[in-house]
Amino acid sequence: MQTISSGQTHNLPLIILISCVATIGGFLFGYDSGVINGTVDGLQTAFNSDSIGTGFNVSSMLLGCAVGAFLAGRLADKYGRRSVLMAAALFFIVSAWGSGIATTSMQFVIYRIIGGLAVGAASVMTPAYISEITPAKIRGRLSSIQQVAIITGLFAAFTSNYLLAKFAGASTSELWWGYDAWRWMFWAELFPACLFFVALIFIPESPRYLIASRKESNLAKAKFILNRLFGSTEKLEEIKHSLAEDHRPRFSDLLENGLPRKIVYVGIGLAVFQQLVGINVVFYYGAVLWQSVGFSEADALFINVISGAISIAGCFIALALIDHVGRKPLLWIGSAGMALTLTILTFCFAAADVDGIKGPVGVTALIAANSYLLFFNISWGPVMWVMLGEMFPNQIRGSGLAVAGLAQWLANFSITMTFPILLTTIGLANAYGIYAFFSFVSILFVLRYVDETRNKELEQM
Repeated sequence: MQTISSGQTHNLPLIILISCVATIGGFLFGYDSGVINGTVDGLQTAFNSDSIGTGFNVSSMLLGCAVGAFLAGRLADKYGRRSVLMAAALFFIVSAWGSGIATTSMQFVIYRIIGGLAVGAASVMTPAYISEITPAKIRGRLSSIQQVAIITGLFAAFTSNYLLAKFAGASTSELWWGYDAWRWMFWAELFPACLFFVALIFIPESPRYLIASRKESNLAKAKFILNRLFGSTEKLEEIKHSLAEDHRPRFSDLLENGLPRKIVYVGIGLAVFQQLVGINVVFYYGAVLWQSVGFSEADALFINVISGAISIAGCFIALALIDHVGRKPLLWIGSAGMALTLTILTFCFAAADVDGIKGPVGVTALIAANSYLLFFNISWGPVMWVMLGEMFPNQIRGSGLAVAGLAQWLANFSITMTFPILLTTIGLANAYGIYAFFSFVSILFVLRYVDETRNKELEQM
């Protein structure tokens, strides 16, 4: 047992261990999102798709993510946080195998949508689960492990893609047993997906869900878990008082006088702006982006690996700062940094000629792109997920996450689907100009509408 500054005794090693198990879902979220980056050429060759078809193949997962995020929040209020995460683990396994074995574009899209359901569920349930089993003083740091896991998953996908393509000669070349390298990129996800499912069997259900369920048997379980995690059951009455006395959490709790509560609008805004700054264009199309300005496929895949490492470094900086500096300062500082670096990238891409960008302009573009990733991962990357997991009151946490998660993934789908079209119509520079504009707007949104949640217990929200 260890003592947090509030004087309460917590079983910190157990809390950290449980949080790490939950964040394997974040790792799979990142891997499943990033693996597509190195397979775009293989998909175009295997399915003979044009820019619109490729865009849909890449972004189809995000439709599943939107549905998965929306349903996960509601199902978690009915069946529990851990149960939803276990279902997500099974979906990760099915998607990883099916995406690699698909022989038609339709088959591929179906398996990617199944993976999207898993990613969407994990994206909202992992931070919510962690926030519900951790004390306020360290909640930001432990919830931020989710983003570390996401970026580690992305980095693992980028590294795996790079190595498999290198061994095969290209992503479209045959690797083992008659299958092209891009198919093995998907199959590499099977091991962590199976590990996630097995590990979830050994962690407890969220005590806040058990109390909200209003079943006597679950109340006894909640007392046992609270005592095991926090060294006492004092928090049980606090959690009870934060819930409606006459019914379990339900979707209609979001409505107040017939309109969604203001906090739901803020949650939607946080979720949407995280995507409008264009981050997943880098994660999903990084190889295509750098090849479009003159780099080879091998160099583009290697740049992805460097970008992944920088992103992980940014997450650890956020981990160190989030419970000391606070959520709101990190958000607006990150917005300002992204606005500046995206503006620089816009000018660099505008200077590209038929041979791409070379020399000092190319170096500047690489520095600006990786600085942009650094600013994102010390701010909007982890902080948005942390805040969504903790900002909603207990009574509406599942439903609030459902709505915010749906908005986040729909925005993600819109950005991802439109990027290939923007690239071939208005060009790379103008596309990045749009993302820079939204970064500037996000500064105003944070300063005007976002409240600080640092050091507040979930029952105070």
